[in-house]
Parts: sequence; C-alpha cells; structure tokens
Amino acid sequence: MARSSSGLVAGLTAAALATVGFLAYRAQATVPHGLGGRPGASATPAASASKAPRDKRHPTALPGGSGTGERVVYSVDDDRVWLVGAGNRVENTFRVSPGDVDPPPGTYVVTSRSKAITGTDGLPVEHVVRFTSVNGVVIGFSAAVEESPPDTGLGTAVKTGGIRETRPDGEAMWMFATIGQKVVVIR
Repeated sequence: MARSSSGLVAGLTAAALATVGFLAYRAQATVPHGLGGRPGASATPAASASKAPRDKRHPTALPGGSGTGERVVYSVDDDRVWLVGAGNRVENTFRVSPGDVDPPPGTYVVTSRSKAITGTDGLPVEHVVRFTSVNGVVIGFSAAVEESPPDTGLGTAVKTGGIRETRPDGEAMWMFATIGQKVVVIR
C-alpha cells in the first residue's frame, strides 16, 4: 500500500505543478503589450535625465517638461508627486518618502496594484501601485497602515522600492492610478 500511495502523491504533485505552470503561462500571455513590467522599462531616452524646469516662486507647481495628458508625475529629487488630470490640471500634489532604490527618469505605466500587502520592510501597506522594477527591486507607491517602525530583523541587506505616501495621499493615488495609467519620473 505504501508504494501506491507514494506514487499517487507524486502524481498529484506533478499534476499540481503542471497546472500552476500552465496558469502562470496563461497569465503572462494575457498581459497587454506594454504592461509587462520589464525591469527598468522606459519609453523615454536617457537624455531626459536632466532636471525638469521648476517655478522658483511656486515650488509645488507642476514642473515643465513632465509630459502631457493624464499622468502621475514623480520627482525623485523633490520627493513629490503630482496627479495630473485632463487639460494638464493638477488634481493633487503631495510629498512622499522614497525607498532605497529610485526608478530612472522616464515614462512608465502602472502594471499592477494591491489593496493591502506586507511591504519588503515588514510593514503592512495599502493602496500599492506598482510601475517598474530596478535590478529585481519592485518600484511603486504605497501607504503604511501603521506608523510604527518595522520589526523584521532584515537589516540593511534588503533594498526597498516603496515610495511611501500618507494614508489620505495613498487613497488619492489609488483612485487616480489604475492599471495602464502613465507614470512620468523626473529629476
């Protein structure tokens, strides 16, 4: 009996692995072109890495050269986000706290979202909006559910790409940045 039950377990395991592999293949095959989330994917050339012009009198004003149309604009130098609606109208702007890894300047699209997960720093986060990855580190916006420091023992070896917002700003981002929404990263 032991031989037949071990054979049954091996068969079921093989069938489960084949099913998971098939489902993963199907999920990847149905991702629309341009939403594949390739690491560091950018639609703009590296020449755009210079700092976008700023209005010195209005530091929260949308920087020139930050694209057109509806979009999220993220300045890695200013740690600020602008949610830009139709007619180039700023619907919201707020400060953020970046992770250890910055995305390179360029144009991206929102590739995935999660309502609530645990961040790589061990904190529960909500309203996660991802748009790229850099050297295997996923980059996206999120809001920490609690304001307490992480208790993970991860040390400095773990690199984080979470761009943290306040909970109200995270809610605004969640409502604005759906799958396929343009994200423009500037200096």
